[in-house]
Amino acid sequence: MLEQLKSIILDFQEIPLHPGIPRRLKVQPVPGKASICIGVRRSGKSTYLHQRMQQLVEAGVARQNILYLNFFDDRLSQLAESGLGPVLEAYFSIFPEKKGMEKVYCFFDEIQAIPNWEPFMDRLLRTENCAVWLTGSSARMLSKEMATQMRGRALSWEVFPFSFQEFLDSRGLKPEGALSTKKRLLAQKAFDEFWERGGFPETINLPEALRIKIHQEYFHAVLFRDLVERHDIPHPRAVSDLARQLMDNAASLYTINSLTGTLKSRGHKAPKSAVSDYLEWFEDAYFLFTVKKYDASLNKSNASPKKIYCVDHAMITSVASGILVNSGHLLENLVFNALRRASPQIYYYKTRNNKEVDFLILHERGERQLIQVCETLADPKTRKRELDALAEAMRELELKNGLIVTRHEEGKVSLDAGTVEIVPAWRFCLLP
Repeated sequence: MLEQLKSIILDFQEIPLHPGIPRRLKVQPVPGKASICIGVRRSGKSTYLHQRMQQLVEAGVARQNILYLNFFDDRLSQLAESGLGPVLEAYFSIFPEKKGMEKVYCFFDEIQAIPNWEPFMDRLLRTENCAVWLTGSSARMLSKEMATQMRGRALSWEVFPFSFQEFLDSRGLKPEGALSTKKRLLAQKAFDEFWERGGFPETINLPEALRIKIHQEYFHAVLFRDLVERHDIPHPRAVSDLARQLMDNAASLYTINSLTGTLKSRGHKAPKSAVSDYLEWFEDAYFLFTVKKYDASLNKSNASPKKIYCVDHAMITSVASGILVNSGHLLENLVFNALRRASPQIYYYKTRNNKEVDFLILHERGERQLIQVCETLADPKTRKRELDALAEAMRELELKNGLIVTRHEEGKVSLDAGTVEIVPAWRFCLLP
């Protein structure tokens, strides 16, 4: 194993870095703490590590001082049993002059593939002159248990597929600040592309057929590597059917009972406890997200129906059957992802008269924001329904402002409850 590690470490020294499109991640490394980037598979975590490594090289750090390992490399599978101890032994046997004398920058990709990695990282940070960067595809890396085992030696950031702003970066467009007519038209055209292609970096320049095929491969990789294998699920077909059911009903309400009944009708004997676990594991893999109803009572919030969203709206069109998914649901899913990048504190709201507002966001400083999503307000009945629900929620929550995100329309409406701004989705995705 030691010789294999040496070979992998040396191979990396000769491989060109692939920094790709710079990400708009506000990651701030802190000396003495590991920086952990967590997100769904293929969201660009490895590329982001390459960007960080490229910055080090440009700042004058020697490639020999950069240690990189990807633990999805099958040649490293033995470390799952032996532990990570041989990694340092292999590196310092190649570069013994650096031990204790020079700073080493350690980049470890998909670290969750190695059981009990936390104590090793804790020791590494305590005993070696190093900086540590990690990536993983499990939200459990954010857990209190990890924080305890790492003794507070880690800070975590989430990595999602490209936002619309990052998609614009990939096209060389910078529509920021006041927009000229040309910039506005270019941004709108680019949004049409983003609407069709989604944000997974690998797929944004591919033709439709190939993009769909790769999205489907992502879907199966998440199911079988992040759920079935990781949790040793004995009935993988039930997980696959559940995932497809949820993708077909993106941006819709569900209950554990209804999902359990659906699986039962398809011949699966998955109890409610198993379905609940599967939902938790989908979220753990940053693949499907559950949004609860906002309620002052935590018990009522947990007992109410919940809504489901996918990490990428275009992935839904590639994987779902297309029977139930419509463009309004896709727009709501897109808006959810834009919101989720900024905050995990997202709920839906039901008024006392049972009118629904799609999103209630709780910001860090205690501010609350109501957001309704509607593909078009052209129909007077639809316009009245959306505005009435938003106005009622604004009165109940004592908020003076609300927001409606549409596909193309914009404007401002003054109501007794306050002011409602109507914003097209492309502009909403560019808001700070």
